[in-house]
Amino acid sequence: MTLIKNKYTPINYDIVKAEIEISGIKNIGKSSIRELVRLVNNIEDNSNEKFIRMEMGVPGLASPTIGTNAEITALKNGVASKYPMIDGIAHLKDEISLFVKNFLNIDVDRKGCIPTVGSMQGGFASFLMINKLNKKKDTVLFIDPGFPVQKQQLEILEQKYETFDVYNFRGEALKEKLESYLKKGNISSIIYSNPNNPSWICFSEKELKIIADLAIKYNIIVIEDLAYLAMDFRKDYSKPGKPPYQPSVANYTNNWILLISSSKIFSYAGQRVGMMVISDQLFNKKYSQLEKKLGNPLFGYNLIYKVLYALSSGVTHSAQYGLAAMLNAVNIGSFNFVEQVKEYGRRAKVMKKIFIENGFTIVYDKDEDKPLADGFYFTFSYKNMNGDELLERLLYYGISAISLAITGSEHTEGLRACVSQTKPSQFKDLEFRLKQFHKHYPN
Repeated sequence: MTLIKNKYTPINYDIVKAEIEISGIKNIGKSSIRELVRLVNNIEDNSNEKFIRMEMGVPGLASPTIGTNAEITALKNGVASKYPMIDGIAHLKDEISLFVKNFLNIDVDRKGCIPTVGSMQGGFASFLMINKLNKKKDTVLFIDPGFPVQKQQLEILEQKYETFDVYNFRGEALKEKLESYLKKGNISSIIYSNPNNPSWICFSEKELKIIADLAIKYNIIVIEDLAYLAMDFRKDYSKPGKPPYQPSVANYTNNWILLISSSKIFSYAGQRVGMMVISDQLFNKKYSQLEKKLGNPLFGYNLIYKVLYALSSGVTHSAQYGLAAMLNAVNIGSFNFVEQVKEYGRRAKVMKKIFIENGFTIVYDKDEDKPLADGFYFTFSYKNMNGDELLERLLYYGISAISLAITGSEHTEGLRACVSQTKPSQFKDLEFRLKQFHKHYPN
């Protein structure tokens, strides 16, 4: 366990120490998000003290009643007794296609617009499919840092992956670094998030074109995780059908899968409904390996009727009606989802200031030569501490986060903070606890 210098901490020292020991977690810095959630829950229960909880990326806003009312109506109309179509209800598919056009300016046939049980299922299904296409291409490349659970999915599937931290390879430098992996010939797909979880960096159009051009050159599928679509608040992406649009690799290649979550942009995490959008070219593409293994050569057909069917037999019927209603409201301009989630940017700005004033440093602080946006996440470190030590010590001060080490980041001194669960009413608590920490660990 990490040495704790001062036992007079905001959260009872003995309770925190005991709960860490009981948890069985040998290294707090290497623990998963859900392990940390369980540990902090137990400390809160036994200490009767509320944490500043920054470990899990959960919505901190109410779900739109547009969605919940549509679900209630659908349930009253009897959808609970009926199996949903695996590829999604018709009007939801139409709304997804229109949403992609309105906010990314990308044309895609409704056939390739498929609801999934959260965008995580979309990623899992994509991994299952893509590594069946070519025996020589058996490895997924992560442009990191990234969402740790996507690597966990590949480990469960016993599939290979490689990774690099993009921090030192922004702009034109990305081309050489990325090609150093692709030219080996074993990479089947590239995956990244934009805006990025955990660093909140946002790829420029130039960087997205580099990724697309190399994907075309080496015949690689790009999986773009848009869980935080339109949440780079430095530009206004909120107007349907009007520029600026959410930047996307889909502007520069036809070989892509987009993973779009409803959890953050619509605060709809509990209903586990996301969107997987497949380019027309990839959806209709034929692969001899698929015909041999699954009896049909078409990528889109197999993804729906073989993979998704086997995983869940479709998405909860009522949740599809809820998502369709929200998308419709957004598409016609009656619901501005971006305005709602700007609250996260406001919280991040204040919280980062409090951290910096108490001796902390922001780890990922630039988008190439521009200041990083304030948004759902930020990253921080503390002088002369590694991430494992910092994470464990902060627990005694009632502050939880996750280590950047589990995200593929090379900055293992840092932690990721999610702002969503920290309400403005808790800012004074955060400031007090960080002042205590800084006093006990002067740097």
